[in-house]
Amino acid sequence: MQKLYYAGGHIFLDDDVCDALVRYAQALADVGKSDLVVVPALSDEGLRGETRLLIGPASQLFTAPALDRGADLQDAESTRSMRDKTARLQPSSPVIGRNSDLPEEDFG
Repeated sequence: MQKLYYAGGHIFLDDDVCDALVRYAQALADVGKSDLVVVPALSDEGLRGETRLLIGPASQLFTAPALDRGADLQDAESTRSMRDKTARLQPSSPVIGRNSDLPEEDFG
């Protein structure tokens, strides 16, 4: 479990959800875009619910490990969605293999 600090407060998130959210926020910031994400979270009062977070270039997020609160906050769908969106925002790089037209010495 992770504690996500956001907008002067904090919420508790599943480790995978939190990792995907922070990486997505970084990718959005890198390209100057923002997005609204909805993830399951636990408040500091122990209330479980969906949390809506606007993330992007102006987001100031940080996380810290937190004790497990016994709540199931996993969300494979939102985690996968944020990871897919992060990958689409990353610059593509060409894959060059040994079957390319480059001379052999270029492969060291």
